[in-house]
Amino acid sequence: SLSWGLCHFLVGGTYPGDLGVTLSLRQAQELYGDALAGGQSSFLLQQEGTGGDVFSCSLGNLPPGEEAALTLQYVCELPLEPDGAARYMLPAVLHPHYTPQGWDGEDVTQGVPRVPQGELPYTLSLSATLQSPHGIDRVLSNCSLTPLSYPAGNRTTAQVSLAEAPPWGRDVELLVFYAEPHKPSAVLEAGLPGVEPGSLMGDLAVMVTRLPSLPRRVPGQSSAGEFYFLLDRFGSMQCPVTAGLLASLPLGCYFNIYGFGSWFESLIPVSPRAGALCLLAAVGHVSAGDLGSPALTASLPRQLFVFTDGEVENTDDVIAEVQRHQGAHRCFSFGIGEGASTALVKGIARAAGGSAEFITGQDRMQPKVLQSLKRALQPAVTQISLCWDLPPGMEVALLGRGPEVIFPGKRCLIYAQLRGQPQPPDTAVGGVTLQYRIQDQTYKETLQFPLQPQDGDRLPIHRLAAKSLLLELEGAVDTRSEGDRRRALETSLSSGVICSLTAYVGMDTEWTQPVQGPLVRRDIPLPGNPGEVGGALGWEGEPGAGRQHVGGGLKWEREPGGAPEESPLLRLVSLQNADGSWDLDSRLAASLGAVSLSLSLSSPPQDVPPSVWATVLAVVWLHGRAAGQRDEWELLEAKAVGWVRDQAGETGVGAANTLLGCTVGPAIFRL
Repeated sequence: SLSWGLCHFLVGGTYPGDLGVTLSLRQAQELYGDALAGGQSSFLLQQEGTGGDVFSCSLGNLPPGEEAALTLQYVCELPLEPDGAARYMLPAVLHPHYTPQGWDGEDVTQGVPRVPQGELPYTLSLSATLQSPHGIDRVLSNCSLTPLSYPAGNRTTAQVSLAEAPPWGRDVELLVFYAEPHKPSAVLEAGLPGVEPGSLMGDLAVMVTRLPSLPRRVPGQSSAGEFYFLLDRFGSMQCPVTAGLLASLPLGCYFNIYGFGSWFESLIPVSPRAGALCLLAAVGHVSAGDLGSPALTASLPRQLFVFTDGEVENTDDVIAEVQRHQGAHRCFSFGIGEGASTALVKGIARAAGGSAEFITGQDRMQPKVLQSLKRALQPAVTQISLCWDLPPGMEVALLGRGPEVIFPGKRCLIYAQLRGQPQPPDTAVGGVTLQYRIQDQTYKETLQFPLQPQDGDRLPIHRLAAKSLLLELEGAVDTRSEGDRRRALETSLSSGVICSLTAYVGMDTEWTQPVQGPLVRRDIPLPGNPGEVGGALGWEGEPGAGRQHVGGGLKWEREPGGAPEESPLLRLVSLQNADGSWDLDSRLAASLGAVSLSLSLSSPPQDVPPSVWATVLAVVWLHGRAAGQRDEWELLEAKAVGWVRDQAGETGVGAANTLLGCTVGPAIFRL
């Protein structure tokens, strides 16, 4: 049996011409078993366990010397990275899952054989055709690529392939940089011909993409709230909390750090209020991996930051526990490394009104973690609603729950079924308005779109809409009713999107001669040593298109034969005091790279205290030399600016510009 960790595996359907059919799980397994017993060739595709991101395909009664070609089609949403890249991941890693004590459920990875990479009986080739009406700028990958080509003569269609077979120790990733990735859009898709109107597959389906333009302001430094950083100590997980993250916490909040595995331990016996001494102690403890005794404190609003490789078997139980406490906390989750469970990482974020990020060996951790910290510090967006404007005779049914949380830089995807009379071409227009409230201000954003559906036989919008609905119906762990179960079964059977209640089964109708003799089982193995992640390779693409990898305390780019070089930004961040200031010393001079600075350590500008001078130098350097990494230092800079303002005196911005060769105006200090 071949197991793949695909986050949304959509195949087939109950439509004319298909050799397979989507059935209830029991019916599909019985049909597959009957086919094998009768000597027929058959295959069975089913979801493993209840996690929703691991599927297995079993192929039975393949005659000796014969080959079988299986075509698996799936459609998935491509998440956006902080820099706007759309990320496609082809899973190649499936880690063994950990189970809690007393677990009596099925371990979906226990029976998968492991062999050395050189003994794998398969290889991988990959070619990608990319399309966008707005244009495709470039493509990067963690594997070697062929040059990007534009066969149509413009940038709306592009093609790229793997230049060589990739190592099997990591997932294959593509980063696609589209022009205008944040532009609002609505894609309308016609239903399946011959299917009765009024059903999901017979009606129009629409996918609306919005990136709400929340008012940009200096990140709030509220002292209210308590931050918990939960670090998975299972497997090969390494501690990802860095000095930059801890130093970005606002003064006056409470925080603690927990390591968890078979048990949990806290770094600090009592959650302290964020201050200079406790932050310095925390950074020291994190570096040493020293954990103290467990404790909880306070009744303030809690923000949970969960870092995990997601290698657990009881995914539903974990999500249910988070969901039971959703009114008391928000959860921001991070899947670390290859093969992290998308079901677990996305599930706990969805259950507690947070956001989910995935960080592999080639990603910059710092921007993603700090982006989530900024989201946690923003005022809550409340009273989110949708209002549709459709011609008379048409009505809308939302599929899935729709947007329940809105964060800066986070895309909203909305799926809906449109029922009613066909509209005249070229004239009919629909609209949808997203309305929300921040503190005492109401915001409205309206998108209009033509009611001219696109045709096609794969129906990707319908199937993504079905998956969105299934996630809601199957995700209600504590409140799932018999009606939810029945609707999930009906949605899966009609759309061909399999879930925990269904499976996809097919038989070879052309081979009429039954296979004789006993069956010989052959398991398709995975590469051994699943904890190993191959290499320290950077992102590869067209010449000059490489990413810069800095920050987060993780150093991914490496010159041939050389040691990894620490980021200048990371060096500077690690020197900041918890109150937002810097000290004027030789370490600061080295991190700023100013030779003349070391000569002026003892002589700051007149009437400027040494710490103010050092902090102004650091802030000017951030604006002048690291502007492209603003997401990584914005919170640090806000704390530093606030500290300088509190000192009420001369700042020496002009002298700092002269010394560092920058042209940063004094307005950055808002004096």
